[in-house]
Amino acid sequence: MAKDPVRVLVTGAAGQIGYALVPMIARGIMLGPDQPVILHMLDIDPAAEALKGVKMELTDAAFPLLKGVVATTDVVEACKGVNIAVMVGGFPCKEGMQRKDVMPRNVSIYKAHASALEQHAAPNCKVLVVANPANTNAIILKEFAPSISEKNITCLTRLDHNRALSQISERLNVHISAVKNVIVWGNHSSTQYPDAKHATVTTNSGEKSVRELVADDHWLHTEFVAIVQQRGDDIIKARKLSSALSAASAACDHIRNWVLGTPKGTWVSMGVHSDGSYGVQPGLIYSFPVTCQKGEWSIVQGLKIDEYSRAKMDATAEELIEEKSLAYSCLNE
Repeated sequence: MAKDPVRVLVTGAAGQIGYALVPMIARGIMLGPDQPVILHMLDIDPAAEALKGVKMELTDAAFPLLKGVVATTDVVEACKGVNIAVMVGGFPCKEGMQRKDVMPRNVSIYKAHASALEQHAAPNCKVLVVANPANTNAIILKEFAPSISEKNITCLTRLDHNRALSQISERLNVHISAVKNVIVWGNHSSTQYPDAKHATVTTNSGEKSVRELVADDHWLHTEFVAIVQQRGDDIIKARKLSSALSAASAACDHIRNWVLGTPKGTWVSMGVHSDGSYGVQPGLIYSFPVTCQKGEWSIVQGLKIDEYSRAKMDATAEELIEEKSLAYSCLNE
């Protein structure tokens, strides 16, 4: 029996990430090859014509799973009945700007989007925030959508997780599918901590630890961390544009695992509401290793944290505390 369509909202849908993301959703990469979807695409008034063009292309692509398209600049219309919301739209951090420079504009955007989701989204709507500062935008969204469960508001660190997997894969000259259980702790920013100390590689002789195979803690503590932290900047230098294809793919990975589950014995990184695990201040949206089952995520517990990791995890938490404070001060202006 055919499944009912799932309504998926993409904000900023005419932008670079949105343009890469919507065909992936329509092709079943996000929710599976047997799940029909209705796409809701939102963008700002100056992008209305571009959004119309994206809708034309979706129609022309004749995706079998795509059962309808809503393309609008009206946030209320965009949010009506949506089951999943991928929040890509936001005010971007341009060259020479710092996160604090864009915070007031993004607080305003996420306050409006949150109110519309609160009033018009389907019950139990799952929200993924992609636009930066993603962790703090997610906190603002939660503030103004109080009826949406804290378990249903997340932010994207899967792109960083995927980058970490790829660096280990290249270093060890193994296929990326053989590597699992890296962790990205903390903020989706340059303070994030990519951690390979619990990661493993499947070899012909069984599963082995990445740390044993790399046999170079100095590389794992320095170059590996720096490459993952700075990868976004490196892509901007090369493309003259920020990551779009890889960000869209990571958003699909995030939602797919959240909805359909993670493979047994495998965890992924998601920015989720802290419950105090690993000494992280409750209430922050912080990236943890999680497993997912039946549409619910759970933080992986009991991992040993050494002094080096503790310092890195605390530093990125401190940045998130400062960002949260700045965001709340913008609300009071």
